[in-house]
Amino acid sequence: MADLTKLNKSELQEILSSLNKKYEDFVSRNLKLDMSRGKPCSEQLDLSMDMLEYRAEPGEFKTKSGMDVRNYGLVDGIPEAKELFAQMLEVSPEQIIIGNNSSLSMMFDTISRAMNFGVGEGSVPWCKQPKVKFICPSPGYDRHFAITQLFNVEMIVVDMKADGPDMDAVERLVSEDEAVKGIWCIPKYSNPDGITYSDEVVDRLAGMKTAAIDFRIFWDNAYVVHHLTDCPDRLKNIIEACNTAGNEDRAYVFASTSKITFPGAGIAMMASSENNISMAKKYLSIKTIGPDKLNELRHVRFLKDMAGITAHMKKHAAILKPKFDLVLDLMESELGDKNIASWNKPNGGYFISFNAMPGCAAATVKMAADAGVVFTPAGATFPYGKDPKDRNIRIAPTLPPMNELKTAMELLCTCVQIVTIKKLLEL
Repeated sequence: MADLTKLNKSELQEILSSLNKKYEDFVSRNLKLDMSRGKPCSEQLDLSMDMLEYRAEPGEFKTKSGMDVRNYGLVDGIPEAKELFAQMLEVSPEQIIIGNNSSLSMMFDTISRAMNFGVGEGSVPWCKQPKVKFICPSPGYDRHFAITQLFNVEMIVVDMKADGPDMDAVERLVSEDEAVKGIWCIPKYSNPDGITYSDEVVDRLAGMKTAAIDFRIFWDNAYVVHHLTDCPDRLKNIIEACNTAGNEDRAYVFASTSKITFPGAGIAMMASSENNISMAKKYLSIKTIGPDKLNELRHVRFLKDMAGITAHMKKHAAILKPKFDLVLDLMESELGDKNIASWNKPNGGYFISFNAMPGCAAATVKMAADAGVVFTPAGATFPYGKDPKDRNIRIAPTLPPMNELKTAMELLCTCVQIVTIKKLLEL
């Protein structure tokens, strides 16, 4: 079918009539499908079941240092876990804290500490400063924005480009305004665009001049090993880049095993400079007497080393890549020549970012929901839930089985065409 934007109203009306019949057929099927979140499917969760089958003898509950992991202590994690995940994040074991199951909790705690105590010895708590602002490259992760909004931090939208945030805009904002204290980054296979930051972007973030001496980068490396192909994207090490630029304390790096093993029973981690880690440990030792070290030990014995993590993630990719291919192939066949939408083709991660024509995303998502398929709310990928162009829809292919995924995407392609044609008819 030809470019819809070049058809006359009579031709559009004819196509719309056919699409409306197709949509009514979807409605009659009483669908109840959920495409709203990037959750692993049950086949992925099954990959880690052997970890729960491991039964240790009494003497095997001790770390190399002799600590019994069944007891209190080691608020920053067992040495074996620190060594393993320091390799994954390309830092030294002294630069990492192992948390419990949620990296989002560690991000929340890091902002909470900054608000209440500042980011370093002698720094002014953010809550005692006149205004706090965060740069939010968008589209981005709704839960980052929710944390920021909860602490009454003003969010500033910066566009995502093909190699990361618009650095001209970022550098201008941080240099001009002392209230700009941080930036959210998902640097590898970003949520939802699937973009990996270029070396230039990493170096500019690490070295840029900031009006605020307590500016911090919140580097959520959630998809660090979540490749879909055998030719993964490469991401430059932000902590090394900050060290080279003389801004050793600038970056906090977060990750977890939530999409490696079990989302509800994985382990999280934060890496940073030794100064930042020392400060975090000081407050952590008051908050807790120790994390779930048994779970840390299970993970180390299950994953073993970086080669083990790599092999395990290849099993995930074998499950996920056909789903991503199905979504991309369907969109190409249904929408590829119509000039009404665009989408990314990620090399890893958990999402596909779909852009409808401006003003069409919310209506498309609502129409799909009315037919029984729930997508992430339009606008969720922007601060305050407001997409200024009302065009971005985050597609999460991971959870549904292939047959349900196919149905959901066929419906989405139908809805976006109906909504777009109605908009074109109004022009």
